[in-house]
Amino acid sequence: MDSAPADTPFDRALRRVRRDRAAARWAEHAFLQAHMAAELLERLAMVQRDFSRALILGYAGEELPERLSAMGIDTVTADPGYRLARGAGGVQCDEDRLPFADASFDLVLSAGTLDTVNDLPGALALIRRSLKPDGLFLGAFLGSGSLPMLRRAMMEGDLTGDISAPRIHPQIDIRAAGDLLGRAGFALQVADGETLTVRYPGLMRLVSDLRGSASSSLLRGPPPTRMALAAAHAVFEAQQSEGKTAETFEIVYLTGWAPAPDQPKPAARGSGTASLANVLKKRG
Repeated sequence: MDSAPADTPFDRALRRVRRDRAAARWAEHAFLQAHMAAELLERLAMVQRDFSRALILGYAGEELPERLSAMGIDTVTADPGYRLARGAGGVQCDEDRLPFADASFDLVLSAGTLDTVNDLPGALALIRRSLKPDGLFLGAFLGSGSLPMLRRAMMEGDLTGDISAPRIHPQIDIRAAGDLLGRAGFALQVADGETLTVRYPGLMRLVSDLRGSASSSLLRGPPPTRMALAAAHAVFEAQQSEGKTAETFEIVYLTGWAPAPDQPKPAARGSGTASLANVLKKRG
C-alpha cells in the first residue's frame, strides 16, 4: 500500500481513494473547483499569446478542458485518482511524481489539488520543469484561513471527549505560496487571493460538499466520537443567521512563468510596482 511515511502529512493511497469515491457525484459538490477553474480561464484570457499544449493537474470539471480545446490547445489531464484520470482520458499520477518529460507543455493549470500534495515544493519544481521556456503556470487551491467554522466546530466537539486531533490539514498563506514559486525557479511569479463565503443550513451539507469534491481531511488521527460529532453539529448551527451558517473559503492563486532569456526582469521585492495584469500581458 502506497501510504505516506510518518513524517509526511498525507496518505497518498487514501487521497486516491477519496478522489475515486468523489468521481460519481463530482458535479453536484465540486463548485469550488469549478469556480477556481473558471477564474483560471479568465486569467488565461488576459494573456496575449498563443498556447499549443496544456497539462491540467487535477480534474476540476469539464469546462476547463473543453474551453482549452475550443482555443485550439491540446490538453492532457493528470489526476491522483484512477477514475477521474480515466474519465478525462488522462494519466493517473501525483503532482510531486509527474511522469512527463522536461519542456513537454507551454501551459500548466491546476485547480484545487496542490494543497494536499506531500511535497509541494517538489511538485512546483516538476511543473516548472515540464514547461517549455516562457511557458505559463496558473494554479489555485484553498489556502490559510479557510473553513474557520468547521475548524471551530470540530475542535470544540473533540473537547467533549478530551481528544486533541487535527481535523483540517495545514494551510498555505499567500506569502508562503509566492515564496514557493520563487524557490521552484519560476520567473515573474505572483500569488494573490480571493475570499468566498458560502452559507450552509447545517454541518452535514458542508461535509457532503467536501467529501463529494475530494476535499475532506487526509490527516492521520482518531475519528471523532459520536458525542464529539453531536457537539460539533451544535456548535456549527449555533453560528447560524437566518437558518444558515456562513463558512469561508480562502483561495490562493498562483502565476508563474518558466524562465526564458528574453523575459523582462521583475521589479525589486517590496517595490509594489508589479501587478497581475502586467505579468499576464504579452511580453515584447
